[in-house]
Amino acid sequence: AERVGGCINSQGFPDCGGFWVEAGTHTCYNSYGHLLDILGDLGLMARLTPKAKVSFFLWRDGKRQSIFSALRLWELLRSMPRLFTTKKGGLSVRDYYAPGLGAANYRDLFGPAFSAVICQEADDFPADLLFRRKPRRKEVLRSFTLPQGLSEIPLAMARQPGLALRTGQTLHEIRRDGAGFRLLMADGNELSCATLSLATPPDVVARLLGAPAGPVVDQEAVAAIAGIGMREIESLVLCVSAQALGHLPPSAGLIAVGEAFNAMVSRDYLADGAYRGFSFHFRPGALTPEDQQQRACAALGIAPVAISGLARVHNRLPALRVGHGERVARID
Repeated sequence: AERVGGCINSQGFPDCGGFWVEAGTHTCYNSYGHLLDILGDLGLMARLTPKAKVSFFLWRDGKRQSIFSALRLWELLRSMPRLFTTKKGGLSVRDYYAPGLGAANYRDLFGPAFSAVICQEADDFPADLLFRRKPRRKEVLRSFTLPQGLSEIPLAMARQPGLALRTGQTLHEIRRDGAGFRLLMADGNELSCATLSLATPPDVVARLLGAPAGPVVDQEAVAAIAGIGMREIESLVLCVSAQALGHLPPSAGLIAVGEAFNAMVSRDYLADGAYRGFSFHFRPGALTPEDQQQRACAALGIAPVAISGLARVHNRLPALRVGHGERVARID
């Protein structure tokens, strides 16, 4: 790609005065210990920006509804004791939470909410990896962004002295080179290094490490990495005049039930005055680009002509499954 950051992508709209909307990662928390260490090293702690408290709504049957409208309280109270007597290990999100929250509650509220959190279908995701308890830095904002979006973080990393950044590159093959590595680029150039880190999707890692000229690492590790599935996400990112949305109260976004998109996340947590921003995260292939735009406009209650800026972003995320911890142990 021609940009750094991967799934951290603050999509800017120059024609809207530089207004930005997060197209991938939407927020950071004070439990992200490693990230906070990096922010400290980069001198960015003073730029942490609080997010206004806004609430999510449900989008179901073509209507915006409150979260509690889908909650069956009696079913929840009757089922919840199972959450305290059942261990998450070895269970999927559906197998753990449906009995513990109630089957109807899981189907109509919690299942879609969990899918919105991870931006993919949550049913088969490992229950013990959905919410992991981590120490919080209480002197840091509980949740935060940055004034120009989270892309400030990778951009600050890339500006550090001693780093050479190459964008728009295609890595064709990795080969062992004595104690180090040789990287063959698609344009014919080669790079050499003593140590190598790959921050790429698992299927790409497996392809690069299982090179035809000879595997770079043990084939059992390559097979374990290749077994991690991937999910595609088609995101429609919109910048809309605040005036055109006077009918729409501020919100954190929409949790979609039975829809072509898992979630819509808004930028209402950081008000602009002139514009409001929204990212709709669609399931791949569910709708044509034109239908995606129509569906987003229906959810916002606007006509397409009200859109001031539009971007389409394609993201890929690992689709973890039960037993992922054991898989990581084998890779290590």
